[in-house]
Order: sequence, then C-alpha cells, then structure tokens
Amino acid sequence: MSRINTNIASMNAINKLVANNEDLTTRLQRLSSGLRINTGKDDPAGLIASENLRSEMAGIRSGISNSIRASNVIATAEGALNEISSLMVDIKELLVSTANTGALSSEEIDANQLQVDSAINTIQRIANATEFNGIKLLNGNKDYTITGNNTAQIGELHVNTAKLIDGAAMTVNVNQTTSAQTGVAFLSGAVVSTTPLSIQIGSGQGTTELTFAAGTAQADVNTAINAVKEVTGVSAHVSGGVIKLESVAFGTDAYVSVQILSGKVDGTGTGMKVNSDAAGTNSATVKDYGVDIAATVNGTAATGSGKKLTIRTAMLAAEIDLTAAQALSTSATTFSVTGGGTSFAIGSKVDAIGMESIGIMNVAPSQLGNSDDGYLNTLKTGATNALSGDNIFTAQRIVDDAILDISKLRGRLGAFQKNTIETNINSLNVTLENVTASESAIRDADFAVESAALTRSQILVQSNTSILSMANAMPQSVLALLG
Repeated sequence: MSRINTNIASMNAINKLVANNEDLTTRLQRLSSGLRINTGKDDPAGLIASENLRSEMAGIRSGISNSIRASNVIATAEGALNEISSLMVDIKELLVSTANTGALSSEEIDANQLQVDSAINTIQRIANATEFNGIKLLNGNKDYTITGNNTAQIGELHVNTAKLIDGAAMTVNVNQTTSAQTGVAFLSGAVVSTTPLSIQIGSGQGTTELTFAAGTAQADVNTAINAVKEVTGVSAHVSGGVIKLESVAFGTDAYVSVQILSGKVDGTGTGMKVNSDAAGTNSATVKDYGVDIAATVNGTAATGSGKKLTIRTAMLAAEIDLTAAQALSTSATTFSVTGGGTSFAIGSKVDAIGMESIGIMNVAPSQLGNSDDGYLNTLKTGATNALSGDNIFTAQRIVDDAILDISKLRGRLGAFQKNTIETNINSLNVTLENVTASESAIRDADFAVESAALTRSQILVQSNTSILSMANAMPQSVLALLG
C-alpha cells in the first residue's frame, strides 16, 4: 500500500464495527426488555399489528372485568329477590290458612293478618334497601321509563330490555293485524220453555251444572250464570236479545263449553235454546275456542297469547298486555321508552353489540299484583283485600300474580347472568388467550434466537476491533520506502 491519506481498509472495518455494535446493542435491548419490537424501526408493520392487538386486549380485559361486576350486581339483586320469594310463599300459606274460616277464631285470623303485614313491610324494606355500590336495585331505579302509554289500550306493560343508543328515546309501535277473541256461545229465547232446562257450562277453569225451571226469564238465567263465574270462568250478558256467554280469558287456550243435559234439545218451539253463533244456529252442544292476538311491534312479528304480546329482539324485549277493549279491536297503539334500565358494557368495544341492557322492575308491594284485582299492599290491615274482609278470592289472585312477578324477574335475571354474562366471560377469556398469543408471536423476543445472535454480534465486534487495528497499522509499511 503506497497511499496513506485514505485508509480504505480502515474505513471498511469501521463501518462493519459500527453495524456490529448497533446489532449488539439491539440484541442486548431485546434480551433486557424481552421484546423483539421496542421501537418502530425494529419492525414497522409488526408494530402496527401488535399495537392493534394490544388495544384489543385492553378492551377484552375491560369487558371481562365489566362482566364480572355485572354478574355481581345481578347476584345481589337475585339474592334479595330470593328472600322476597320466600316471604311471598309465607303470605300464600297464611292466606290459604285464613280461608278456612269455619275452623279459625277471629284471634287466629288477626294473628295471620299480623304476619302478613310484617311480611309485606319486610318486602317494602328489601325493595328500598337492596343496593350495589350505592346504587338501588329493586326500588324501580333500574326500571325503564315509559311515556305516552295509553292505559285505555295497554293494561300491563313490562319492558325487560331496551337498547337506547346514546340515550335516545325508543318509540314502540304496536300494529294489530288480528284481534284477540274469547270463546263464545249463545242462549236465545226470552224464557225457558215448559220443560225445565238443565245445562252444563264451563271452560278451562272449571265446569258446573245449572237447572232452570220452566218459565225462568232470560234475565234470571243471565244472573245465575254470572253467579258461578268464579267456578266456570264464563261470564254472561244480554246482547241483541240473546244471552252471550264468553270465556273470561282470551286466546286459543280459552273456550266456552255449553251442553244441554236435559230439556228441549231439538231447537224447536219458542223456549230458550243453545246457539253456536249470533245468527241463532241451534245445537245441543257448543264448544268454541278463542283467538290469540296477532301484531307487529316495530315491524317485527310479536308472539301473541290471548291478549298479551311478547317481543324479543336484540334491541327490545317487552311484554304488552292489552286491555280487553283494545284486544278486541285492530287499532294501533304506541308508547316510548325514554330512559332507565341498567346497561352493562360487556364487550371489547363500546357499541350496540357490546352493550347489554336489562330492566329491573320495582318490587315494592304497591307494584306486585295486577291492575284488575289490585296489588299486594291491599292485603294489609284495613286495606281492600285484608284477610278479615270478604275478598279472599281476589287476595288469592293478587298473591299468585305477585309470586309470578317475582319468579319471572328472578328467571330473567338468572338467564341474563348465566346465558349472557357468564358465557361472555368464558368467550372473552378464550379470545384474550388467542389474541395475547398472536401479539406475543409478533412482539415478544425469542430468547434462544436472540442469545445466539448476541454471541455472534459479540464475536463480530471483537474480530472487527482486531481487524481495525491491523488496518490502521497497514499504512506504516510505506516507511520502508523512505529507507
């Protein structure tokens, strides 16, 4: 080498040494951090993919945490409802015991009433006291807010689920396509003929036999049929000069059965006859079934049972019990869900799919029962349906409906907890495992690979250093030319 101003060999050795030092630094950084990607330059595409996966992992972990918290909320409410259910069973037992008035003294009835009062007060206390993290659960605080509900058209309304996107109100349109009907039969004629008439009247609720003497007037026959309505489930009223018999209940499970047991069965003469229709078609036996209501709710076909509609979609779940007058028509009705309910973000994102909502009704005694017979608080001392009064049958229906209200609410909450929340937790755990594995494969360092690469880099740095030393010494050979 005869030129000394530029040492190309040294420059080459320096470049290689710098590159090997950078590689050695990279290996040391990966082994110390455990990550293959520490900065964007390590793997730009891999960094983008891993950051997206890390974001998804964070959302999944929050979804799991939220689901566990939601499960705890539901479990708290369900535990309180379990106690209310036990109290309701005790009330029913006391009610049935009190109905045995022929064997009970007034003191025993008063003692039963005292226990009923205590149970109802306890139900009220539980409804007001049950809370989670300072949030009341059973006092109606978590029920949906309904506006625009026409009580002349809708008797009972329970909105179980309503997804209100960004708090916007949901308008619910109920469009009836087929009216609900009761079972119907007719008795024509102003009086029973000269032959006594014995008939059997009944429905799915029960049957009884009635015998009318010859010459019994239509009005008296009508009164006699209504007198046994609690047994037969069949009511009567005079319409168009004939007695119209109707099942108390609506729908295909309801029917009216009328059978002539003795008397004039051939439909001749001027006496009272059994008719299968308003036109006066005579028959010795009539059995007519009702019709279930048919309707769409916000364009989706609802399930009709009697005069009750049930709708269950991803956005709305509700039970709509129409009034008798509305059920018999085909007019539309509407109401709005403007707020309320309780929403849980159990998905990995905040969107309609990841949000689940459920309404928890007010379980105060003033809300348990039905609008026709009354509510549980009317069984207290001095109220309309107290045990010492004469409305023991009504009280029984109220208690049965109240028990059904609590049972259905517990069933809904249990189904939500088991089929929605717990399955969601299981699903998210599996998803988290797979997403974490994918992110790890992209971002985490392989220690076996990095250790081998570190050893290689160390050797190269050491050899480069030696080579650089030799390259720097090479120009000294020109001194031999200078003698």
